[in-house]
This record gives sequence, C-alpha cells and structure tokens, in this order.
Amino acid sequence: MKKSTTVSTEKALAMRERVKKSKPKFVRQESWRYVRLKENWRRPRGLDNKMRRKIKGWPPTVNVGYRGPKAARGLHPSGYEEVLVYNVKDLKGIDPKTQAARIAHAVGKRKRTNIIVEAKERKITILNLKETKEIAKKEEQTIEEEKEVEKEEEKPKQKKTKGEQGSNGGS
Repeated sequence: MKKSTTVSTEKALAMRERVKKSKPKFVRQESWRYVRLKENWRRPRGLDNKMRRKIKGWPPTVNVGYRGPKAARGLHPSGYEEVLVYNVKDLKGIDPKTQAARIAHAVGKRKRTNIIVEAKERKITILNLKETKEIAKKEEQTIEEEKEVEKEEEKPKQKKTKGEQGSNGGS
C-alpha cells in the first residue's frame, strides 16, 4: 500500500512540474506601464477592469484551472512534506520517510548544530542544510574532542615524585 502512495506522489510531482511549465507568469494589472507598480500579483477589482472581465489581449488572471494535482500540493520538490523545526524536541514527531525538517530562521548556531546532529542520528533530511554543513562538521569535531578529553580524564592520574612537586626556581 505504501509503495502505491509513494509512486502516486512521484507522478503527481512530475505532473505538477509539467503544469507549472505551461502556466503563465501572472502579473499585476498595468505593472508594465507604471514603474511604481511591482509585478507582484494583485487581483483586479475595478468595475471596468479589462483583466477582470477577461478581455482578449490582456494578461491571464489566476484561476482554479491552473492548480496542480491534489497529491502534490504542499510538498517540497523532493517529495517530502515540510515541517518547521525550532528545537530538538520538534524532531520527535517527524516521520523520516514522508517528512523533512526545515530549521526555522530564528534558530541560533548552537541550537541549529544540535538539531543537525540529532537529525543525522534519526536519519531525517534537512531541507535548508547548505549553510550549516560546515557548522555541523565543527560541532561533530568538538564533540569528538570532548569525548577524547573525558577518556583522558578517566585514566588514573600518576602521582608526582618529590622532585617534581616543589620546583619553582631554587631560591
């Protein structure tokens, strides 16, 4: 059963890409005419508005018909469902097969590295890992160094001989 759902999501993602290619770039009405208007989409609402009335020769407006397949909606292009993570506890509810983590923007370096290390242990994919790969490597190195230091401290300490204890210069 699970195989069929994964295959259907893969097909849906491929279909979404095909639909996206044929979809026009929706622009705000007369944004090409005035510099002060950005191209960001705004719904045309005027009474005599040509775009709202869908008059020939005017750019297309957003419609339901341009929508992608239902199975692919809300999915990352990789096929995973995105889950926003703020701390290590948030990783517990993630299913590594269907979901992937996206570390929140407001998370600092220390907590970010802890999240990355924990996600690697649980085999959870992180979507915004590009900038943090170096940090995670450094964190792993520091963890290894700390373990080595702990091992050295666990070794029985050798007692100093009389000559080593009180040598400060011989006055």
